[in-house]
Amino acid sequence: MSSGSPLLADLIEALRCLPGVGGKSAQRMAFHLLERERERGLKLAAAMEQAMRRIGNCTRCRNFSEEPVCALCAGTGRDRHVLCVVESPTDLAAIEQATGYRGQYFVLLGRLSPLDGLGPDELGLAQLAERLGEGEIEEMIIATNPTVEGEATAHYLAQLARAGGVKPTRLAHGVPLGGELEFVDRGTLAHAFGSRQSLE
Repeated sequence: MSSGSPLLADLIEALRCLPGVGGKSAQRMAFHLLERERERGLKLAAAMEQAMRRIGNCTRCRNFSEEPVCALCAGTGRDRHVLCVVESPTDLAAIEQATGYRGQYFVLLGRLSPLDGLGPDELGLAQLAERLGEGEIEEMIIATNPTVEGEATAHYLAQLARAGGVKPTRLAHGVPLGGELEFVDRGTLAHAFGSRQSLE
């Protein structure tokens, strides 16, 4: 796109950093903001600047937080004997919204992936081991995604938990509630079949 405006080109390029946004989508967004939403665009820019500058990570669980210790970790009403390990703040939010889980969290901010430069150090696993060693946690729920990297991460986490004297558990994966077997993908079905449980 050649509009002759370096500022417009910069805006379009900046919007492309968002997930799933290519050149055409970024151009459409930029045009929409300039044509109809300049005031909201300024508000968006101000909010983004504040968020980028002021939101960091909780020193205890690594979730996004403006404070050194986030509200979930600082709260007194949560079960301090159970720790749920998730890959991202998005996963944490999903569990909070969809379940009655009232324990603690630890956010990896990724999963083991040597090709992407994500090893134990980048995932804060030394910090997690230290937390497990405090003696308060009795169960660690491993809630990584059922991908190849997620499963490798889960295996590593289970070893870490056992080394710290903590019982590791894994979220169940398989056929979704209300799903029909003929529509479930082969990998999910194979995993569900292999992880079947007794009804006794």
